[in-house]
Amino acid sequence: MNTEKAEGNARGRVFDGHNDILTRLMQAGGASAAELFLQSGDFHIDRLKARAGNFGGGFFAMWVSSPSSGDYQTMMTQAEYDVPLPELVDRRSALDVVMREAAILIRLQEMGVAEICTTVPALKKCFSSDRLATILHLEGCEAIDPEFHALDVLYEAGLRSLGPVWSRPTIFGEGVPFRFPATPDIGAGLTDLGLELVRRCNEKGILIDLSHLNQKGFDDVARHSRHPLVATHSNAHALCNHARNLTDAQLEQVKASRGMVGLNFASAFLRSDGRMLTDVPVEQMLRHLDYLIEFLGEDSVGLGSDFDGAEIPDFIGDVSGLPRLVAAMQSHGYGEQLIDKLCHGNWFRVLEETWHSNDS
Repeated sequence: MNTEKAEGNARGRVFDGHNDILTRLMQAGGASAAELFLQSGDFHIDRLKARAGNFGGGFFAMWVSSPSSGDYQTMMTQAEYDVPLPELVDRRSALDVVMREAAILIRLQEMGVAEICTTVPALKKCFSSDRLATILHLEGCEAIDPEFHALDVLYEAGLRSLGPVWSRPTIFGEGVPFRFPATPDIGAGLTDLGLELVRRCNEKGILIDLSHLNQKGFDDVARHSRHPLVATHSNAHALCNHARNLTDAQLEQVKASRGMVGLNFASAFLRSDGRMLTDVPVEQMLRHLDYLIEFLGEDSVGLGSDFDGAEIPDFIGDVSGLPRLVAAMQSHGYGEQLIDKLCHGNWFRVLEETWHSNDS
């Protein structure tokens, strides 16, 4: 695909709020496994599927698994469940994993497949090329030390987005558990170090992802951050009362900040019964989009698939299925301008209001 062709095919191209392909590649062998991305395999995302799906890039997460978390996604197939929060992960072990995952994205950049973008102009330029426009994202800050040395180094390596927690505790706060039915009002808020993390992210222009924070942690970020509130991969609690989804009160805070919510494709957060089963009709995805658009407005909703990190509706399957979702949006009555906002434009807008240096 050349640049001219890519620019002509920008309609409906997707910039996505969350995927876990770096973790999958790390588990497959690390930086040496980056070559697997060039092939068609079992991953939700690879270069061939991305081209077939008109996928232009997104937030590429670095995530550390919990040694004793068990198969939580299987637990989530039940009618009701309460997955215990895993214990805090050792910092040095977490840093080792994060370095390996960052090295994979750097390798993909060296191969000419992707570009790690740190400014919106660079992001837009890459998005209209044949390379994937990527944001280096840290999902859970287990690798960050109390002195924030690792944050500084990762920032220089291209980190521009992070979630203080995954669904487990860190020294910065508590994650919200995978619990259904439940509200996100579970556990304590940010620690003093968590509040300092917010301050430092604001100073550096690092986006703070609220997706795995509990209610009190969410509220703490809302009180102390001066940037738009963003949940890169979360859905509407009113339609699926899972602890991972956002309540109307949280959506009000996102709206007031001119923030952003990316629709999570994970089946358990879409279905009204909260089960991680993939027979989810596209109409249910559209219900969540309708709800979020009506609540937040057309400028504050996007896509946050969770490809390679969750069970995805059969209707989508993998990244090559994104055109089916775009076609469903069209049939549902969404106009071209709205579709482009949902697919990529709104992400660029919120990043323009977040990325900077030494903002005061």
